[in-house]
Amino acid sequence: MPGVAHADESGVSYWLPGRFSSLAATPQVPGWSMAVVYYHTTVGASGATAAAREIQIGRIPANVNVNLNLNLNAQADLILLNPTYTFATPVLGGQLAIGVTGLFGRSSASLDGTLTATLGPLVVNRTGFIQDSITSVGDLYPQATLKWNAGVHNFMTYLTGDIPVGAYSSTRLANLGIGHAAIDGGGGYTYFNPAAGLEFSAVAGLTYNFKNYDTNYQNGIDFHVDWGMSQFLSKQFFVGLVGYGYQQISDDFGQNPILGGFRSRVLGIGPQAGFLFPVGDMQGYLNLKAYGEFEAQNRPSGWNAWITFAVSPMAPTSTVTPTKHRIVK
Repeated sequence: MPGVAHADESGVSYWLPGRFSSLAATPQVPGWSMAVVYYHTTVGASGATAAAREIQIGRIPANVNVNLNLNLNAQADLILLNPTYTFATPVLGGQLAIGVTGLFGRSSASLDGTLTATLGPLVVNRTGFIQDSITSVGDLYPQATLKWNAGVHNFMTYLTGDIPVGAYSSTRLANLGIGHAAIDGGGGYTYFNPAAGLEFSAVAGLTYNFKNYDTNYQNGIDFHVDWGMSQFLSKQFFVGLVGYGYQQISDDFGQNPILGGFRSRVLGIGPQAGFLFPVGDMQGYLNLKAYGEFEAQNRPSGWNAWITFAVSPMAPTSTVTPTKHRIVK
């Protein structure tokens, strides 16, 4: 989501890898819930990925040949708010939930290095440093999910997208919006065995990106998969691993010829821990996860961390026979 951190155009994609993780497909208790997420990322890139940022902001004309020796460094600290309503009435035999995510935060980026530009008989060397930062609001991300439960097996499908209303300028190095609309859909599965305390989740999807009319650039189609696995050490506490894979599967349109198709790729993996606890008559959930990235191509990479605090309705308990609380994300 943060415009400086990840990539198709200039290495920036709509999908924020790590958005889904453990317990993703488990049904929730009907009613309103709220999730608050603090997200930090630190990334870097060089070569064509760094140069793509300078091309986007108009510092490299499209009709010159460029020898790239640039470095990009970027950080973002964001607060994401996600109110969601889960319906009690089944839809297609499943549980429907709708919500929207908004964000506020700070994004900063810098470019430094040397480039050699050739235009006919003229050769120009330039060494310099560019820095930019912004504190503002980002785009809006509506989402609908439909979930089904069959014992320890849980299934889901989702539809989401980008409404480009956040702070964005094609001439700015750091942004909190991406400058174009997008639509994303996919499905997921969660295996959750409360008796053994074992859980595994995976969610995969595809993103279609609409044209950015400020730059006449259109990102290709992106494939992504997020996963998480955990072991409950008690009814309230679990530890585990999380990971993601991101691969652009079609070329960008409107890119500078020196970039080629500019298909992005990155993998990430890291630890997680979660804790469930009562908040009055509601269910509280706290999760900490972090990812280290590797195998990046045409995309800045580094590390990121998430702290999620969510409050949702508590599962009812029977007054006749003892029952277990449903564990919700």
